[in-house]
Amino acid sequence: MAQWQSMTDKLTFLGIESSCDDTAAALVRAEGSKAEILASVVVGQTALHADFGGVVPEIAARAHAERLDHCVEQALSQAGVKLHQLDGVAVTSGPGLIGGVVSGVMLAKGLCAATGLPLIGVNHLAGHALTPRLTDNLAFPYLMLLVSGGHCQFLIAHGPERFERLGGTIDDAPGEAFDKVAKMLGLPQPGGPAVEAEAQGGKAARFTLPRPLMDRPGCDMSFSGLKTAVLRLRDRLIAEQGGLRQQDRRDLCAGFQAAVADVLAEKTRRAMASYLGHAPKGPALAVAGGGAANLPSRAALETLCSDLGARFIAPPLRLCTDNAAMIAFAGIELFRAGQSDGMNLVARPRWPLDERAPALLGSGKKGAKA
Repeated sequence: MAQWQSMTDKLTFLGIESSCDDTAAALVRAEGSKAEILASVVVGQTALHADFGGVVPEIAARAHAERLDHCVEQALSQAGVKLHQLDGVAVTSGPGLIGGVVSGVMLAKGLCAATGLPLIGVNHLAGHALTPRLTDNLAFPYLMLLVSGGHCQFLIAHGPERFERLGGTIDDAPGEAFDKVAKMLGLPQPGGPAVEAEAQGGKAARFTLPRPLMDRPGCDMSFSGLKTAVLRLRDRLIAEQGGLRQQDRRDLCAGFQAAVADVLAEKTRRAMASYLGHAPKGPALAVAGGGAANLPSRAALETLCSDLGARFIAPPLRLCTDNAAMIAFAGIELFRAGQSDGMNLVARPRWPLDERAPALLGSGKKGAKA
């Protein structure tokens, strides 16, 4: 167990992130309630996976193994910090594509074995969920809408180690649905930016698309049926016209995007009602993860917060997508709370933030998925 660190201690942590298709390293320094990103390096893999319509785990793992040490060297150089000047190393140890997670964990272990620095394993989702504290020093408790590529859930963040899940997606996350809709409409990956760009010239009202689970109580969401509805409309248009016109594609994207925004807004309204029941002194909704970059969804949530008198926090887009700065900061928060891992730290493909809540996506031999 690490020695407890007071909030006044100045701590500089290296963060390592390799859970999907972004290889990242960063240095963050925190003193008191203030945190500063000294360096942040993110190397994407979009070009490596472009021919396959999605992320290929084996290709991603190999790229991480080849790039991680270079990213760490670059981050240290940018920050002007030497290894011996660090106070700890934080690494994503799950959930994610296991090959990539293993690459990061093994590098972090090697660095800590060589230097004697504390090693902190970080839940990738906690990195996203704690980002508003890095950027805005947001006080606990706050409501978190985490919309990352493979996850979408509502969490009350009570502390760096305590998250209460109110609901989430029971099938495809919005990011997955955006990727699949982009693929079926012949748009490039990643699907989120591509669909949003195409939707700018579209009419959302042209097609009637479902808003799944809106007629059921609670905060759980489903986007698989919405994705299937887009597929059926596409097939019908192709059968009737002999092909898909550009305006058809634009209108489908606009309708799909509007449906996602409507679902997120209504489910967030319900989550806010539960959260406000805790009587927080400064009520706030924070949004993080790659899906937080979608402007129509963000606008709908801002309007909701304004109506409810709650503060709306959305970190800069570069900190919404996968990065290592959030991992370094989460490591500092956990270290201050007394957490430290040893050389027995394991990579976990599945790692729910709220382990007391029933699994959203089912369980297996390796535990709950989310």
